[in-house]
Parts: sequence; structure tokens; C-alpha cells
Amino acid sequence: MSDLKSLTLDALHRELGGKMVPFAGYDMPVQYPAGVMKEHQHTRAAAGLFDVSHMGQVILRGESYEEAALALETLIPVNVAGLAEGRQRYGFFTNDQGGILDDLMFANRGDHIFVVVNAACKDQDIALLQNGLPDGVAVEVIEDRALLALQGPEAEAVLATLNPAVADMTFMDVAVLDLNGAECWISRSGYTGEDGYEISVPNEAADAFARALLADERVLPIGLGARDSLRLEAGLCLYGNDIDAGTSPVEAALTWGIQKVRRTGGARAGGFPGADRILTELDSGTDRVRVGLKPQTRAPMRDGVALFASDDAGEDGGDQIGHVTSGGFGPTVGGPVAMGYVPTAHAAPGTVLYGDVRGKRLAVEVVALPFVAANFKR
Repeated sequence: MSDLKSLTLDALHRELGGKMVPFAGYDMPVQYPAGVMKEHQHTRAAAGLFDVSHMGQVILRGESYEEAALALETLIPVNVAGLAEGRQRYGFFTNDQGGILDDLMFANRGDHIFVVVNAACKDQDIALLQNGLPDGVAVEVIEDRALLALQGPEAEAVLATLNPAVADMTFMDVAVLDLNGAECWISRSGYTGEDGYEISVPNEAADAFARALLADERVLPIGLGARDSLRLEAGLCLYGNDIDAGTSPVEAALTWGIQKVRRTGGARAGGFPGADRILTELDSGTDRVRVGLKPQTRAPMRDGVALFASDDAGEDGGDQIGHVTSGGFGPTVGGPVAMGYVPTAHAAPGTVLYGDVRGKRLAVEVVALPFVAANFKR
């Protein structure tokens, strides 16, 4: 454990009673004294503050935004060049086999691209950018800023007490604004399904900024436990579980992230790693797909649970047809929820499958995602 990295706000998390656990090479708070259930429910009802400083922050600079954008398009199957200034978009790095190396967020900040990548893949992603982009595009790794997420229906009202201009932002807008005396890079986004913001703040200002937010009675600190249950209810993928280097964006039901200009016809169609497979799957479909799963008992079905078409585990019970990739209790749903991969022929909502839980096959229904409707400010 001595090799674990500490967050800038490590002392604050411990002061707040955070239970620290290793995650993606960092010492991270998994929960606070309120507990995962209360933290989850509070985020859905008011506002929760998450420390996501373990994630990677990177700036890409070319002679112009367009130069950097077209270069990045050689690594991701997403419309980067067409993104308007002051806007952010979801994307993913792909490999030559059409699998997902990581998912990411990127923003058009006028003269450069701001990229946020997952902590577990951070070193790999930075190396990919440094080695995969032309010499004319500089890759600047940001190591002197914390990253905090304020999420929930009260997030706007809370953050607006520090700068009213945040209320003018809508979902996926980005801005540079003064918050609590510090220059902050802000996006109206997050990974909970709720309205909210992600805020990059200078390390030296992070403690005072976090305390200013936590001083508001509408805000509670939230750990990794509730972050996971919130994103699961929102039907959002966790890299390494729901998507990985062997999973294509089409299998993962992320086709909405591949804009038309990168799909067919025109000078910018294709041209990204794994394009042959991904474009073929967009046209012809896939053998399997990620779906929502609603267990029909109170028993959660967690990562790795095998899925079958029949409840008969005997000689004629059939072979395993799929598996759960994420699962647990959904506090807002009031019962267990899960996601996983099943054959396309078994992917229609309403289909009943069976998960093997401790040797028993229990019914699970295929359902549409998300489990809890998104609450973004459009």
C-alpha cells in the first residue's frame, strides 16, 4: 500500500471521516460516516461532492484547434473537429481490433483541447497521445490541479453562490470562471445521471474551494461506493467492467458516440483504429450487446455472474449465453440492478434470462437503460 498516491485533498477526506481504500493506484475515500446508501440518496435529492482528482487531465495544442482536433480523430471514432467552442463531448480510444482502450471526455477550449481520461488507464492514454499524435501537436499533462464533481439537483444553486455565471451553462458546456478566488475550468457534466459540474481547480486552492462547498448544508461528501451505484442506475459504463479492449463501441451500445461524419462517406469517415470492424458492425450489427438487467429477486447479480436462457441447470439446461459486467443494489430503484452482455437475439426488453447466483439460477429481466432517467439541464 506504500506505493499508493495521495489525493491533494487527502487530509480533508480523513478529517471528514472518509474510509480510505486503494483504487486505481490512489488512496481514495469509498464512503464517509453517512454511508453509501445515504450518500447516494443525498446526491439524487440535493448535492454531493466527489473528489475525482485521480483522473488524468491533459491539454492538446496545435497551431489551431482544428489541427489538434483532426489529429485526435486519428485515435478516436468521434467528431472532434466539429465540436463547437465552449462545448464538451464523450469519446473513446479504440485499438486496431475495434476494442475500447478507454473512454474519455474532451472539450473545445478555443485554442486547445482539454481531455479527461480514466485513472486506471491514465499512463497508457498519455503514452498513446504522445506517441500517436504528430509532432506538431503538443501533449501537456496537467499535474497541478485537482478535479472535483458537484452533482445533484441542487448543484447549480450551490455553485452559483460562488459565481452566478454557472447557472447560464447547460449540459456539456465548458467555461473558465473564478470560483472562491481561483481560476476554475468547469464543465456542466458528470457521471451520476444528475445535473452537475466537474471543476478543475488549482491544487493550492482546492482545500478552500471544497470547504466552501461543504459549508453549504445542501452538500455532502460522497465516496466511491455511491459514485458506483449512481453511475450504474444511470446506465453508464465503468471501464474494465462494462467496456474493455475486447469490446467494440457497437457491442457496448455506445453507437450514439460515433457521429455521422465519422461513419460513412466524406473525407473524415473512418481513419481511426479498428474502423473496419466498427463500421461493419454499425452497418450489420453484432452478435452480442450490452443491456440493462433487472433481477427478479432481492439478490444482487454482480460482476461475473453467468447468464443462461433457461432456469434448468441440468443436462439440458444449455450453455452460458452471457454474463453480468456491473451489478449491485440500486437505492433509487429500490432493488438490485445490473448490466451485462447477452446475444442480440436475447436483448429485447422483457426477455427473461437466468443468472447463476451461488449455484441457483435466478430470473433476471432485460430492461431498457437507464434505470433512473437522466436529470441533465439541456
